[in-house]
Amino acid sequence: MRALVVYCHPDPQSFTAAVRALVEEKLSAAGAETRTLDLYARGFSPALAQQEWQRYLEGAHEGVAEDVAALRWCDTLIFVYPTWWYGLPAMLKGWLDRVLLPDVAFLMPDETHRNIRPGLRHIARLGVFTTGGASRLLTFFVGAPGKRTLLRGLGQLCAPRRRTAFAMHYGMDSSTAESRMRHLTRVSREMDRLIGPLPRTAEARA
Repeated sequence: MRALVVYCHPDPQSFTAAVRALVEEKLSAAGAETRTLDLYARGFSPALAQQEWQRYLEGAHEGVAEDVAALRWCDTLIFVYPTWWYGLPAMLKGWLDRVLLPDVAFLMPDETHRNIRPGLRHIARLGVFTTGGASRLLTFFVGAPGKRTLLRGLGQLCAPRRRTAFAMHYGMDSSTAESRMRHLTRVSREMDRLIGPLPRTAEARA
């Protein structure tokens, strides 16, 4: 297993950091090769610059070559981040904008294909672990855009029979030590399921 953890939080002492530590601990125990991209620690720039935009269709990797290489290397992709305004933090959204490039994450339409085609079929496991201040009901009323972007939007570019895992601590602003411990227990269960043996057909695709 080759796991890429994309971590996005500005505070290394946050509860999200504890979730990341648990995710990495589970991967290590499973014998996975693991790479972590800590976006804030690296000072990642989320803005898509004019020059990058102008060369977007060329799949230019300037400034994100390490990230592109890691994305191509992994067969397991895990995101750990806080949900802000029901969606992805600007830093993480910018990572998607700059790294999930044509000919990396997807193939552009052409004369014989009207729609984009998946470029991440080697990724057989996709995990999303997040926290949010809103309640579960309000988050789903709004549409849970962060979850949809990663599990549905990005997920469609991955292996057809990918295994997915999701855990969110809702109501973080009123969380307790007990609720946070329950969430870590859920993350642990989801990780055990995510990194368990894949069906042979999925392993062959990965």
